[in-house]
Amino acid sequence: MPAKKPDRARMERAVADFLDAMGLDRNDPNLKATPERVAEAWLEEFIDGYAKKPDEQLGERFPAGKTSKRQLVVVTQLRFHSMCPHHLLPYTGTAHLAYLPGREVVGFGRLNAILETFAHRLTLQEEIARNVARALAQSLKSPATACILQAEQTCLRLRGGHQRDAVTHAEAYEGLLKRDAGLRSELWARIAGGSRS
Repeated sequence: MPAKKPDRARMERAVADFLDAMGLDRNDPNLKATPERVAEAWLEEFIDGYAKKPDEQLGERFPAGKTSKRQLVVVTQLRFHSMCPHHLLPYTGTAHLAYLPGREVVGFGRLNAILETFAHRLTLQEEIARNVARALAQSLKSPATACILQAEQTCLRLRGGHQRDAVTHAEAYEGLLKRDAGLRSELWARIAGGSRS
């Protein structure tokens, strides 16, 4: 979590200083409003997850029926974006989330909300997966949760080795999905089916 509340004015000044440090002419019409635009993008799209509480993002809960308690709830192909803390470069990808209901279930859209809560921070792909799986387990008291992420990392694709086709994977499981290979196989079959549709 941030040590203190973001200071938009300081962010704008920092971007202006950065442009100056690069030797660019900020009288260029394309750069005049850049500090303001950059600060707005960061605050509203890239680090807005810090201001959100995972449990609140799951919203209203509904009773899980007897049948649903024995069946995985799976949502595949959720698009996400995040920002790497090492070079402040973006990465984008696809998420697959799953949980085995305890006493309650939530709307499908709420799974995307909790994903964005953790993705819209300066964070590693692996941390998003761990945090989402753990939050689903704790907030829903679910006996089995998973978060599987595939991403295109700008750091890897445009820097260093320039691996333009590289795709990174991160997986996190909690509870039964961590211990039960059969349940994980069922999950991966669902994911494969969702990819074909």
